[in-house]
Amino acid sequence: MKLYYAETLAPRKTCAVAKYLGLPIEYAFVDLKKGEHKKPDYLAINPNGKVPCLVDGGKSLWEADAIICHFAQRAESDLWPRDGRQIDVMRWLSWNSHHLYPHAGSLYFESIIKPVLGLGEPDPAKVAEEQGSFRKLAALLDQHLKGRKWLLGDGLTIADFSVAVSLPYAKSAAIPLDEFPEVRRWHDQLNAFEAWRNPFPVRPVTPSANAARNA
Repeated sequence: MKLYYAETLAPRKTCAVAKYLGLPIEYAFVDLKKGEHKKPDYLAINPNGKVPCLVDGGKSLWEADAIICHFAQRAESDLWPRDGRQIDVMRWLSWNSHHLYPHAGSLYFESIIKPVLGLGEPDPAKVAEEQGSFRKLAALLDQHLKGRKWLLGDGLTIADFSVAVSLPYAKSAAIPLDEFPEVRRWHDQLNAFEAWRNPFPVRPVTPSANAARNA
């Protein structure tokens, strides 16, 4: 399996799950700043021009959530439950994709990606707006996590890796994580895993990569 990635939010979850499961992955770094995701050879495997993308044999698989499902299936891991909990996993993947992630991702973009790409300083009005939206959704998540170790209860699943993907950047992206004690506790549990703290493979460090990785 060959995983095309960048050191940004969506690829982070795929790298974390692959490392957690100990999968034999060949990693291919895609330099977004150089526009490598828009070059013909990359568009041939992912016409969306986005990262991550997985090539497994003759199959090309886009979208981070689909990739982590595939990883868990390949490993025959309970991260992708083989019972009725699959529906709950899909519920949380969908909720994150349509609700939490867009707002957390916007904060990540304003505070981390814009400076790396030379797009200027964060827009204070945009940051305030996205923080307000994040707070509403994080309050729902905080309530759900009361009495639960993980999103689905006692068992860790790919839903935890997906929904939490923006939280390692909370401080540098002005994400108000500390206002939500249950969400903070839940994320602290993920931080106990080396695969979550340091998901990306080691590669020669460039200034732009270092800024994104350590933000």
